[in-house]
Amino acid sequence: MYTLRDYQKTAVDRAVAFFKKKREPAVVVLPTGAGKSLVIAELARIAKGRVLVLAHVKELVEQNHQKYTSYGLSAGIFSASLGKKDSSQKAIFGSVQSIARAPDEFFEDFSLLVIDECHRVADDGATQYQEVIRKLQAKNPGLCILGLTATPYRLGLGWIYENGADGDIKTDQPRFFKQCVYELPLSYMIKNKFLTVPVKVDIPVTSYDFSELSEKGRMYTAGEVEEILKNQKRLTPLIIKNIIDITEKYDRKGVMIFSASIRHAEEIMTYLPEGDARLVIGDTEMRDRDQIVSDFKAKKFKYLVNVSVLTTGFDAPHVDVIAILRPTESNSLYQQIVGRGLRLSNDKKDCYVLDYTGMGHDIYAPEVSDKRPAKDTVPVLVPCPACGFDNTFWGYADPDGDMIEHFGRKCRGGTQDPQTFEITPCGYRFRLKLCHSCGTENDITARACEKCDAALIDADAKLKQAKLSKNAHVMTPDRITFEERSDKNSNSYLEIRYYDHDGRYLSEAHFFGNPSSLKKFHINFLRSHLRRPELAGEFKSPLDAIRYQKLFRLPAFVIARKQEKFWKVTEKVFAEEL
Repeated sequence: MYTLRDYQKTAVDRAVAFFKKKREPAVVVLPTGAGKSLVIAELARIAKGRVLVLAHVKELVEQNHQKYTSYGLSAGIFSASLGKKDSSQKAIFGSVQSIARAPDEFFEDFSLLVIDECHRVADDGATQYQEVIRKLQAKNPGLCILGLTATPYRLGLGWIYENGADGDIKTDQPRFFKQCVYELPLSYMIKNKFLTVPVKVDIPVTSYDFSELSEKGRMYTAGEVEEILKNQKRLTPLIIKNIIDITEKYDRKGVMIFSASIRHAEEIMTYLPEGDARLVIGDTEMRDRDQIVSDFKAKKFKYLVNVSVLTTGFDAPHVDVIAILRPTESNSLYQQIVGRGLRLSNDKKDCYVLDYTGMGHDIYAPEVSDKRPAKDTVPVLVPCPACGFDNTFWGYADPDGDMIEHFGRKCRGGTQDPQTFEITPCGYRFRLKLCHSCGTENDITARACEKCDAALIDADAKLKQAKLSKNAHVMTPDRITFEERSDKNSNSYLEIRYYDHDGRYLSEAHFFGNPSSLKKFHINFLRSHLRRPELAGEFKSPLDAIRYQKLFRLPAFVIARKQEKFWKVTEKVFAEEL
C-alpha cells in the first residue's frame, strides 16, 4: 500500500470537505514532485463511485496509471495511443481525446472526475474536455470535478479559478473552476527536502531581451518571439557556449534546454556537441520521442533540447541543469520548467538553473496577477487594514526586505463560511476613485461607477480637457515640499507645494482641526500620494505629514484651475491611471 505525507492528506481532506458542501469544480495546486498520484490514489480509494482521471497526453496517462498501480491498486487505461480501452475498473486513466469519443455506456457510475494539468480546460466552448464533462454530468448531475495543476495562472487569462485556498478573491471574472481547495508552494517541497535545491547561476554572458513581450500583458505569438530572436541571433552561440562550459566545468550529468521555437531549437542544436544532443518537438514521431526520452534517462547523451513539449509529464531525475532560452508566460510556468530538474536522484546535490531570458521570474516568488509596473519591482506582502488578509502586490522593498511602496488597489481577502463554503469579499480599496454622483469607491481606472453607472472621467480625458482650457494649467512636477503654516486666525495648516523643473510652483492647503478636514485630507491627498495608502489613518497633524514625507510620491501631472487671482489645484494624475 502507501502512506500519505501530511500535505497530501491535507489536500485530500480539503477536497472531500469541499465536495460535501458544494459540487462546483475545484482545484488542488501541487508542484512537481509533490506526489499527485498518491492524492489521486487516496481519492479513488474513498470515492463511493468510479473515478476517471483525465490527461491531455499519453505520457501523463501512462505515468499516472503506472504510479497508481505501483501502490498495489487496480486500474484501467482508456487511450487509443496506448492501445487500451478498459472500462470496467473502478479507476480509469484516460486521454481526453479518446474519452471524448467513448460510447455512452462508458460514462456510467462515475462520481469523481480528476483532471490532470487542469489549466488546459477552457471555461466554455465545444472542447473535448467540456464534451467529456457534459457526458459525465448527464449520467450523474452530482459529479465531483477536481483539477490538479502546478500552473494555476496563465498570461492572457489570469487565474484559472475564482477563489484561492484561503478564501481570497483571485478574479472577478467567471471561471470554470470555482475554488482552489489546497495549494502547496514549491518552497515547502525544497525546504523539507522532498525536492533538490535549485541554484540560480549568475550568468556572465548576455541574455535575450524579451521585455517587450511581457509588457504586452497578453499571450504573445510565435511570430513575435521569432522576430525578437532573429534580431538577437548573434547571442545564441554565446549562450550555448556558456551552457557547455558550465556543464563541463562542474561535471553535470543531464541538461534540459527549453527553446522558444523550432527554428530556434534547430539553431541551438548546431552549437551543441555532435552525438551528445537530441531534439524533441511537437511534430516528433511518438515512437522516436519515446526512444529519445528513454536514451536520455539512460544517460546515453547529455543535452536534451525541446520546444514546449516536456514542461509536463516528463520525469528524468538525473537532470541537474535547466537552461531556459524561451520566454515564460508566468512565474508558475517558470517554476514548472525549473521543476523538471528538481527530482531527487542518487549523488545529485542540486540543480543549476541558467536563465537567459532576462524576464526576472523567481523560483520561490508567488504569482502576482497585476501587471508589473516596473522591472525592478518585487512581490511584497501587504496586510489589509480592514480584514488583515496578507495581499501579495508588486512593490519596492529595502535591503532588509521591509516594504517601502506597493501598487495594490484592492484587497483580495474574503471571509469563507465554514458551513456553506460561501465567500464574502473584503472589498477594501487601497487606492480609489470616488463617484461624484453617489460617493461609491471605484477602481482608479474605472470609467463608470459600479453602483450608479455614472460616467467617471478617465485620466487621459482630464489631461486633454485641461490642456485645451484657457483657465486650466497642467504641470509636470519635479519635487514636492511640505510646510506647516498658520492662517490669520492662528489656525495651523499644511501647505503642500509642487515645483516644476523651472522652479515654478502650485500649492494646496490642508487643515486638521476637525474630523471633516481630516477626512478631506485622507481622501484628497493621502489615499493617492502615500506609497502605502493603508497607513492613511496614522496622519493626524501637519507635523505627521512633514515627519513622514518620504512616504509620499509625486503625481505624474498636477492640474490647477484659475479662480480669480490664483490657481487652485483640482486634480492630480498618477502613472498607474494612464
